[in-house]
Parts: sequence; structure tokens; C-alpha cells
Amino acid sequence: MLSDELKDSIREAYNAIIDSKSLTPRWGQRQMIAEIANTLARIPTTDDPGDGSPAVCVIEAGTGTGKTIAYAVAAIPIARALNKRLVVATATIALQEQFVNKDLPDIRESSGLSFSFALAKGRRRYVCLSKLDRLMAQGQGEADLLPLYPDEFGTPVQAEAMPFYNGMLDALGKGQWDGDRDNWPDSIPENVWYGATTDHSQCSGRRCPNISQCCFYRARDELQSADIIVTNHDLTLSDLALGGGAILSAPEDSIYVFDEGHHLPDKALSHFASFCRLHTTVQWLQESEKLLAQAAPALGVLDGLQRPLQMLPGVMNEAVASLQVAEQTVAKLFEQADLDSSRDDQQLRLPHGLVPPQLIPLAVTLCGYFDKVVSALARMEAQLEEALEDDFAGLDKADVETWHINVGGMLARAESTLALWREYAVSGEGETPPKARWINLLNSGGQFGFELRCSPVLAADILEECLWSRAAGVVVTSATITALNSFERFILHSGAPREGNYKVVASPFNYANAVFSVPPMDCDPTDAQAHTEALIAQLPELLAPLEGSLVLFSSRRQMLEVYQGLSGDFGDRILMQGDYSKQEILRRHRETIDAGQGSIIFGLASFAEGVDLPGDYCRHVVIAKIPFAVPDSPLEAALAEWVEAQGRNAFMEISVPDAALRLVQASGRLLRTEQDTGRVTLMDRRLLTRRYGRAILESLPPFQRKLG
Repeated sequence: MLSDELKDSIREAYNAIIDSKSLTPRWGQRQMIAEIANTLARIPTTDDPGDGSPAVCVIEAGTGTGKTIAYAVAAIPIARALNKRLVVATATIALQEQFVNKDLPDIRESSGLSFSFALAKGRRRYVCLSKLDRLMAQGQGEADLLPLYPDEFGTPVQAEAMPFYNGMLDALGKGQWDGDRDNWPDSIPENVWYGATTDHSQCSGRRCPNISQCCFYRARDELQSADIIVTNHDLTLSDLALGGGAILSAPEDSIYVFDEGHHLPDKALSHFASFCRLHTTVQWLQESEKLLAQAAPALGVLDGLQRPLQMLPGVMNEAVASLQVAEQTVAKLFEQADLDSSRDDQQLRLPHGLVPPQLIPLAVTLCGYFDKVVSALARMEAQLEEALEDDFAGLDKADVETWHINVGGMLARAESTLALWREYAVSGEGETPPKARWINLLNSGGQFGFELRCSPVLAADILEECLWSRAAGVVVTSATITALNSFERFILHSGAPREGNYKVVASPFNYANAVFSVPPMDCDPTDAQAHTEALIAQLPELLAPLEGSLVLFSSRRQMLEVYQGLSGDFGDRILMQGDYSKQEILRRHRETIDAGQGSIIFGLASFAEGVDLPGDYCRHVVIAKIPFAVPDSPLEAALAEWVEAQGRNAFMEISVPDAALRLVQASGRLLRTEQDTGRVTLMDRRLLTRRYGRAILESLPPFQRKLG
């Protein structure tokens, strides 16, 4: 139970914010504060062990509720009273910086609450001084560093990279930069930045000779005393995947708030997926073998390193041979499959996640090789870490550090590759729920290769193990969590405990100020060509010349075809996703509307969420069709197969709720303030003609309806 003192503290803080900012109290905001406070009151203490109910609150708060103030005012006093750290995780770095730079200072100043806060980012957002030193030495002809992400980012040309690295060192030396990529004044090419950063696998931590100046550890040390840690979903899940407490506070000592929390299940899946690119893994092993041969003379003086240095080249050679056999086997699988040969990005999905029998013995063999590689590299890394603290005659400390970085990177890659082959060394039969397994045919500048992937299809078990069962308390909030007016979809995907507190708080917006319409059409999206032609014919009539409009497509192909079919003055008003960056499109759109002219944005899924175009910037949202998931998504297909195998209807249980949620998100681009008005038009008559349409329609906000 909440003590009277805590109740008073929350009430006084909220009233102080309302008074100081001259805000009108919102019923939904007060309701949200009460729900969160009552849920977090379930956290057991020595004086009150509670009834065992989970301190988990999942709350859908419509746009305009004022979620940030609500969860801050409710959670901050309770976290401080219970001596817990409040971890606020947003979906993006941009949102977390707004929370740190604007929202929290405003709340602290106006509420009367006393608290400290710090921003947490992962190692990859900070420059690594050891890497930077090595790169500068490498530019002068010294020992090479093995690239950390050679598959994703090509090694930069020295002439391009060295001016950046020199500038970074200069700015650090003068105290003009803190090593945070987001605070560097100019843009940095990805391959240049990734050459100068690191992850936990290549970081020697407190043993690093640069530890006293380390940009990441300086930022991390600030977290130890902060009452509130602000971060993003990815870093929070990375910390939980490492067991919790690696970067953030331990889950048992933390109350988590996941803002934009509908992303949580998908983010969790990405952290527990595995992959292996066959051809580039062969190249990486060959490069690693050469590097270890260079290391042998220098590192042979260290006890315990001679054996792994002698053993690894042979094992790596055997792994290369097996990977080449695997390439041939996978190529035959593609030849036998009935795939669309006109597409470069061909994908072979393994039905029900079952591994082809001819791949299993190869995967077992590769597991054996990579298990040996991982064990040997782990021993080497441990020895090198110890050597960083000790002085060895004839062994240069800088060399030890260089080899520690390289061996740490090799170990991380070997571990991730081993994780993939373990997933293919089993048949996949009997997994509940199943895993999605698929193989991509990659085409990089005419060079083809194969990439094997595996992912869980639901994050329920993952989040139960690392979050729900361990955290002191969890608040998940977003404007869109329910689907078809139910939390069932979120519970299925996230595993959130059913005994938690689930609540919908209505938006304060007046949806009667807006119209949702489905215009007459003589076709629907099942006839793709006719539907595209109908869009080309009807959009010029639907979109007013001087309005700000947003047209959302589910298919890039259809977006391009519609754009190409529109000509003249109408086509000149369109800003299409892909022609410019998202931020540049929004900037140009606002600039055109401010000049009193009309502007139309053509966008895909990324414009259906998180885009804020209030007032005249968006008076009309047109949605090309009900946003069902892309049919070739391996995760969606594997989940659907599993549901169907149980005699259930995957379309009604998975596809329709997912589409309903996406349609609500897309419709939410219209009303962004309490004064906004406008129209949402869905160019898909299936909403009126199909059995599932009624359920989707009833899940939409209470717009005026004009259903032709």
C-alpha cells in the first residue's frame, strides 16, 4: 500500500507542475499517475512483503495524455522511497535526449521533487582511445587492427579517415569534445566511426591503460550516483542479455519505464537472434589466421599462449573447409527451391523452422570447430588481460593492448557464429514456440553469398527470464499497445504477466473534429494493379492543393508506381521517402506549408509512426491499404505456421490484430494537438466488405465516420 506521505508527495508534485506551467489538469493523466503508483506499491519491502502480485503496469495512454509527466511524477518519489534506481528507456536516442535535455529539467524545476539523472549510451556511441591510438600508429605503418565489423562497414581509406581521427584527438586533448559521437559537430561516415569505437568484447575495462581518460567509463561512472538513468530500449536489453547490472543497475534494484513500449517485444527478438554470412566468415577466419601468425613471435613469451597459438590455425583451416562445403550445400538448396529468380534479394525460408537434413551434420561439425576456437580465444583473452597489469621482459605493453583488442573481437565473432551453428545443429522439431530459420542470398556489387539466420518468433520466454521475473517494477506505456481493443497481442509477444495491471487511458483529443472515410472504389488491394490505378486516378481528387498531406503505403513498389503515374503540378508537390532523408523530407514539407503552398509526403511504415506534423502540416492522412504484414517475413510466417499447426486461425489471431495496431498508429498521424482537425482516408474497401473489417473498424479512435 502507498503511504500517506508518498501519496502527498505525488499529489503535491503534480499540482506544482500544473500551477507553474499554467496547465489544465487532464483526467487521463491523473488516472495514469494513480495506476502507476498503485502498481509500484506492490514492490515488496522488509516492512511489507506484499501479496506476490507483479509490480508490472502496462498502460496505453492516447496521444496528448502527457505520459512523460505522469510516469515521472508517479515513479520518481516511489523509486527514491524504496531506494531503487529508475531506468527510463525510450525507443530512440532522439527521444532520450529530449527527455534528458528538456523534460526532466522542466519536471525537476516545476515539481519541487529533488532528483539527479544521467544519460546512458552504449560503448559504440563513444570513441575508444586505445583504438584511436592504434589507428594513428597504423597510419604510420605499425601493426594492423582487425576491423570490428568488416561485413557491415568496409575499412575506410586512410586519406578519408585520418583527418577525422586527428581532429578527434585534437578535440579530446583541448577538452572540446567528450568522445560522444552525438556531440561531434559534423557527420562521421559509418566506416570511419566504427573503426574508432568498440564493444564489450574488445574492451579491457579497468585494465585498459587509458581507463582514467576513457570517455565511456567517465559517462558510466556518472550513472552510479544518479537517481534516474535515461537510456534506450537497445541498451537496456543489451544489459539484460548480459545478465543485468553490466552497464545499468541490476534489475532487482531497478524500476523500469519503457516509453513507446509497444516496440519492446521486437527489440528483444533482435537481441537474441543469430546469423552467419558464409563467405565473409571464411574471409574473416583467413584474416584471423594470418593475424595470429603475426602474433605468435611476440606473444609466445606469455605462459599458456603457445598452445592456442599453435592449435588455432589448424582448427580455423578445418572450419574454412567445412564452411565452403556448407556454401555448396546451401547453393543446392536454393537451386531446388522454387524462388523468384528476378529478385537479387532471394530468401529461402525453412518451413516450421526445420533444418534441412543435409545441413545438420555440417552444422554439428562446425559447432565442434567453433567451440574449439571460442575456448582457445577465451584463454588467450584472459592471459592478455592479465598481461596488461603485469610487466613482462621483452613484451611491449602497447603490443599486448593491440593483441587484446584483436583477440577480443575474434572471440565475440566466434561466439556469435557458434550460436548460429548450434541453432542449425538440431532438427528444430518439437520447439515450442518454434524458431524462425531462413537463408538469404546476398548480392553485394555482383558478388553473391549466403547468410543463415535464426530468431525466436516470440519474446515471451526471453523477457520472462531477464525482465519480468527479476525487475523490482516495470511500467510499459505507449499510445498504441492494444490491438482490437485487447492487450492479448502484447501479452502473447512479450510474455508480460497476466496478473499485472493493464489499463487504457483515453486521449484528451476530440476525435469528433476529424473524419475517417473509406471512399467508393470498384476494386480492393487483392487486385494490386487495379488498386494502384485507382490510387493514381483518385488521389488528385482527394488531396486539396494547398494542404499538408501524408500518404502512407505498405509497399515500396506501389508507392513508386503511384508516384510515376502522377504527373504535372500534382507530382511536383510530392516528397517521396527514399529521395531524401526522413528529417530532410519533414523539413522541406514544413518549409513549403509555412510558405502557404501545398505539400504531400509519400511514405512507408517509418512515416506511420513517430512523425509529428501538427496543425496545417498535416490535415489529411491517406492510407493506401490495411497495413497487413509483409507476407515474406520469416518471423511472421513461422509464427503463423505454429498457430495453424495447433488448429487455430493465424490470420485472425496474428495478422488481423497486427494490422489493426498498425492502422491505429497510421491514423494517429492526424491529430497531434487538442486543436487539430482533418481527415483520415483509407483506400481499402475490405474494411467494409470482409468479416474482419468490422473488428478493425471498432478498434479505431472515435472519429466521425464517412463510409462510402
